[in-house]
Amino acid sequence: MGEQFDMFRTEALPERQPARAKRAAPAPARRHEVLDEAALVSMLEATGRYRILRRLEPRSIVPRDKSRFPCLAVIVDTETTGLDHEKNEIIELGMVAVTYDPAGQVGDVVGIFNALRQPREPIPPEITRLTGITDAMVAGKTISTAEVEAFIEPADLVIAHNARFDRPFCERFTPGFAPKPWACSNVEIAWSDRGFEGTKLGYLLGQSGYFHNGHRAVDDCHALLEVLARPNGPGGTAPFAELLKASERARIRIWATNSPFDMKERLKARGYRWNDGSNGQPKSWWTEVDEADAEAELKFLRAEIYQWPEARPLTQRLAATDRFKA
Repeated sequence: MGEQFDMFRTEALPERQPARAKRAAPAPARRHEVLDEAALVSMLEATGRYRILRRLEPRSIVPRDKSRFPCLAVIVDTETTGLDHEKNEIIELGMVAVTYDPAGQVGDVVGIFNALRQPREPIPPEITRLTGITDAMVAGKTISTAEVEAFIEPADLVIAHNARFDRPFCERFTPGFAPKPWACSNVEIAWSDRGFEGTKLGYLLGQSGYFHNGHRAVDDCHALLEVLARPNGPGGTAPFAELLKASERARIRIWATNSPFDMKERLKARGYRWNDGSNGQPKSWWTEVDEADAEAELKFLRAEIYQWPEARPLTQRLAATDRFKA
């Protein structure tokens, strides 16, 4: 039992010795030294329980005359006030120029273009929510058509991830885009065969191990370049090589003119699109197929849609200079 203190005691209390300060216990030795970032990433990935996304860092620019790759592609992306190229406008144009060789090997980034533009009408709120571009950001801004044309003039190929959307907007902005061969990385690459679960750029980039500031034009161009340049799939080839081969093949556009009205659902289910005739093309359902597949598609139309073996739907042969136009 501990000593009690009696406040009425007269004898002196024994002098209490000052308590000795407790010696601090030595800090336990660190089990691991501080790991650098690369080592941490490697350690997490090695467990098999983590998948790391890396921030996309744009490639450095190399002078064109220093690149040993002879061909030039321009990756293009637009941000617009809406979906209709006839009435909506470009508010941001981004482009990345990259060299490549005839076998489809990606070379060097040799140029970057990015510019904002003030449209005639205020930017719709839903577009601002999607892109982050505000009226204040574009106020007084213009895009020089001369600079754009100078940038794309040496291009052997123009690439967009949705060329059917971007090409009409680009051609309306400046006719310099019109004679160029175009390729669409969305529809001209068999992404599912390469193990991807979707074709949206965000999905492709995420499954490639990166993340970025999406829905800004030049950032999307840099993102698409990395996705196209990264070898994947069973053969370990780069998607860019597949896209280049697709751009070199002719396509056949087949118009199911005068097809029976009650067959429209079958045509839609097969991937046909409706054209209302306002662009000078037939008012009809249509599709595009590789030249090698054209006869099989015509056989389907004759047997399943027209039910007449002598039917001769309208066909058009399209090279890369003709595809994805309005």
